Amino acid sequence: MTENTKIIENATCTFCGCVCDDMILTVDLDEKKIIKSKNACVLGRAWFAEHTIEEDAPAAMIDGKEVSIEEAIEEAAQTLTKAKFPITYGLSDTTCEAQRQAVAITDRIKGNIDTTTSVCHGPSGLAFQGVGESTSTLGEVKNRADLVIYWGGNPAESHPRHFGRYAVTPKGMFTPRGKKDRTVVLVDVRKTKSSPVADILIRPKPGKDFEVLWALRALVKGKKLSDDIEERTGVPLAVLQDLSDRMKNCRFGVLFFGMGLTMTRGRHFNSGALLALATDLNEFTHFVAKPVRGHGNVTGADNVVSWQTGYPFGVNFSRGYPRFNPGEFTTVDTLANAHADAAMIIASDPASNFPKKAIQHLKSIPIVVLDTKCTETSKDAHVAFRTSTYGINTTGTVYRMDDVPITLRPAFESPFPDDETILKGINKRVNELMLAKHYASGASGEVKVAAPV
Repeated sequence: MTENTKIIENATCTFCGCVCDDMILTVDLDEKKIIKSKNACVLGRAWFAEHTIEEDAPAAMIDGKEVSIEEAIEEAAQTLTKAKFPITYGLSDTTCEAQRQAVAITDRIKGNIDTTTSVCHGPSGLAFQGVGESTSTLGEVKNRADLVIYWGGNPAESHPRHFGRYAVTPKGMFTPRGKKDRTVVLVDVRKTKSSPVADILIRPKPGKDFEVLWALRALVKGKKLSDDIEERTGVPLAVLQDLSDRMKNCRFGVLFFGMGLTMTRGRHFNSGALLALATDLNEFTHFVAKPVRGHGNVTGADNVVSWQTGYPFGVNFSRGYPRFNPGEFTTVDTLANAHADAAMIIASDPASNFPKKAIQHLKSIPIVVLDTKCTETSKDAHVAFRTSTYGINTTGTVYRMDDVPITLRPAFESPFPDDETILKGINKRVNELMLAKHYASGASGEVKVAAPV
């Protein structure tokens, strides 16, 4: 190590929901960049390498013109308080502390708050409420699971360390031989780069996940299936019976499910069937089910919004209390239906991946954006803040996909403020403006002020 470098041990990678916290980062202090990231996967290495500091980039802009951060905060607060149906969206790539500020702002302006969960594992959130969840930490999976089932996911490409660190090859307390002590099942409509890991590969017909899950529930309960089950699902009865027997007779089983289950025909019914299957299996052995989450702190976003409002995403405050209604209060819908008249986008880029109709309306309303880089959304922003990167430049709390909170260790400082600082400033000014509006209207009675967070 030279004079202009330093080593950060036990750093955290916030690229995906694995939130691996065993990184060893080598930082070039002169160039302000990470030049080596030991233990990181291919996605993590790219995540660390691409986050360099553009010191000549403006920290704040209004309509494309550089302004002070204070001026931008003022304009953002004015924009949000003047709107009749303001929306807040994103939150999955920032800290829990920043997420709390976003909830407080949205509550105060009687707006609508939503996370990226609504376009990925939103159906799972609906299923959790209707069915419940048998759950565990990834540490328990590593140490105990002897049957691991991946359903509708491709971790080899989306979460490269999930196999090696948590579920398939690591040696655990009760799985001392690693993969030799486990049976790995992969259920997917096609072969993927994850397929070679599987001991058993099951390929149902596209859109038939619900039927396969319901058939497995029947077999677990000792019911007989009709002879045409293979014609209906694409999976032979013998294969289903074998999987049912394995699930009932394992010591500790886990069902990991991805967007191949939640975003196909059936949606929340698919997730509900899988969660119900895990519950059924607990009559015979110990079985858990966990969604494999994408963004680094999307699980944290769900947790924060849930403990603040009672609901995980798609929450509306227009009546002065939280209401939950996916399809009405989720962001794609509020934009596609032209309901929103202002938006605050935090650590997300909906202008690059939302449906065309939603993007068109988003571009027609004033947008406040907080992001670490220039994006398609920030290009159209009325107010744009350049912020520091969580986990690389700033500390804070994030949640791993198994709901375990992890504290971040930053590698080097950024000249740009963090999301929490900007949102605190907006929150403070929003409260002042709302109080002024209240007294100017001659209203009487108790004034609701957002609690400090």
